[in-house]
Amino acid sequence: MSILCVGSVALDSVETPFGKAERVLGGSAVYFSAAATVFSPVQVVGVVGDDYPLDDLDFLVERGADLSGIVRAEGESFFWAGRYHYDLNTRDTIETRLGVFADFEPKIPEAFRDARVVFLGNIDPALQHDVLDQVTSPDLVACDTMNYWIEGRRDSLIELLERVDILMVNDEEVRQLADEANLLRAARWVQDRGPEIVIVKKGEHGAILFADGWLFYVPGYPLEEVFDPTGAGDSFAGGFMGHLARADPRDPADVRRAMVYGSAMGSYACERFGVERLKELVAADVHDRVEDFRRITAFETRVPAPVTGR
Repeated sequence: MSILCVGSVALDSVETPFGKAERVLGGSAVYFSAAATVFSPVQVVGVVGDDYPLDDLDFLVERGADLSGIVRAEGESFFWAGRYHYDLNTRDTIETRLGVFADFEPKIPEAFRDARVVFLGNIDPALQHDVLDQVTSPDLVACDTMNYWIEGRRDSLIELLERVDILMVNDEEVRQLADEANLLRAARWVQDRGPEIVIVKKGEHGAILFADGWLFYVPGYPLEEVFDPTGAGDSFAGGFMGHLARADPRDPADVRRAMVYGSAMGSYACERFGVERLKELVAADVHDRVEDFRRITAFETRVPAPVTGR
């Protein structure tokens, strides 16, 4: 089942304590698609400038992605530059140039409008509403957001919650959205406004899924080398949604597996700059890492007998 993905298609310049990369492929739609296409075809909607190397996205086409929804406009592509601190959990934005993305108005091609699975990348909630107005009747809608929209488009975002099944945010964002320090109560606040599932991303510490009456935690995969965490959250979303597109999104067991696939894809994204590591992945690689997750998280439920005689 194909996934409709609407988000940014960008160029990034990234510096970490372990190296730097100039004008590499970036953007939420690119990272999401690079991860999701390992499992499922993706229909991508976005905008780029006349400086964007669209041929560099051919690897997505080879995996079954349809990029006909990416429009080329006159002007500069969305560009972001950032520098990460040594722990890679914090970063400084050096420069952001929206370019043609500033005037982005998603136009969903007719062939994409019957998509059953929709992922709304981190864009203005008004545009996310617009996308949902254009699709016919999706079975599963997930969206991402950020502090900027929580602060500046709060009313529109809360209205959007009524129209989505899954919200993906980090721990800071869900606390800000719900005005609640406790993650469990914050997730319940969001669920009361629409989404059946809230996924709270915690960076290198993994992610927590809050559902109706149950929750599930998946750790971050332990890596010996981390070069660039940019796009790890969107890659997590791609792995998660990519697995659900081929499984049963209403089955808690499949949703739990999707969380593990998401964490696996997020970890792969960190191993190289940009999407370079994701480009070379095949399904067998991901299966091996998911098996690693199974081994490192398995435990016996048998409770040992209490020690007596002391």
